[in-house]
Amino acid sequence: MKYIKTQEAAGHILCHDVTQIIKGVSKGARFRKGHVITEEDIPVLLRLGKDHIYIWENDETMLHENDAAQILYEICANSHMRPSEVKEGKIELIAECDGLLKIDSARLEKVNALGEMMIASRHGNFPVKKGDILAGMRVIPLVIEKEKMRRARQVAGDTPIFELKPFLKMSAGIVTTGNEVYYGRITDTFTPVVEDKLSEYGVEIMGHEMSDDSPQHIAAAIQSLLQKGAGMVVCTGGMSVDPDDKTPAAIRSAAASVVSYGAPVLPGAMFMLAYDKSGIPIMGLPGCVMYAKRTVFDLVLPRIMAGDRLEKGDFDCWGEGGLCLNCPVCTFPNCGFGK
Repeated sequence: MKYIKTQEAAGHILCHDVTQIIKGVSKGARFRKGHVITEEDIPVLLRLGKDHIYIWENDETMLHENDAAQILYEICANSHMRPSEVKEGKIELIAECDGLLKIDSARLEKVNALGEMMIASRHGNFPVKKGDILAGMRVIPLVIEKEKMRRARQVAGDTPIFELKPFLKMSAGIVTTGNEVYYGRITDTFTPVVEDKLSEYGVEIMGHEMSDDSPQHIAAAIQSLLQKGAGMVVCTGGMSVDPDDKTPAAIRSAAASVVSYGAPVLPGAMFMLAYDKSGIPIMGLPGCVMYAKRTVFDLVLPRIMAGDRLEKGDFDCWGEGGLCLNCPVCTFPNCGFGK
């Protein structure tokens, strides 16, 4: 780059975007990188506060901010993502489908630690919608050494830092437990809530079993739904440590492995996740799912829908951020819950 007086810039090539802000109306590039400055442009540039301007001088060792931003995009981008237009040296990464965003946090931190460049993203392991901005990236100076961008590629490795896993088409079976519901003493208000939660992800309800409090009967209901081809089984009720709450014992007997009974999440501490021998998830939902806006079920369900197989460590890390504040206006997942 060469820094010259704007009055002397006619005929030169602009090497960066020049932004114009009109309060309450717009903010954007008035002149783009690569623009050949004319005599008519000079008064406009002066009104934009540009008494001096950077023009392009070829240097084989340096990269312009736009070209460097493209390298950062290539480091990050994966399937089901697209770039925005480069504006003022910044590229945004945009989702092309609904799904679960996965981020290699360690590699992201290593790239940002190089300095003079930045990648900022939303949190990983949370659902996103088609058209959502996943991340933004740019270098800090107007030009940067090619060698530094080579190091960024090296630190990032051979695979993209980001992954967007489309949600799967899945079916679910629901087991409603409890003598009070089974014998018609009260109306089942839990199952409709679960159906609404599953409908957010397009899940087909393939079967619904009712059971009394017998752990053998609950386990038999779970097995029946699995044999009929359920992609997941969700059990409602009977998840506390009260002596007459038998759903956890039933899930244990029906499952091949139990990931967790209990989670450092409020609401949702008594949640249970297990898998059958084929890897089908079996979940026990505590009563809070019936009345709370967001619970541990909202943290687990998108992971299940993206095909993740959760492990105990996935639950353990929710201790920090696992407290829902029950805000009057719920903005989940655009809040701190589960992060």
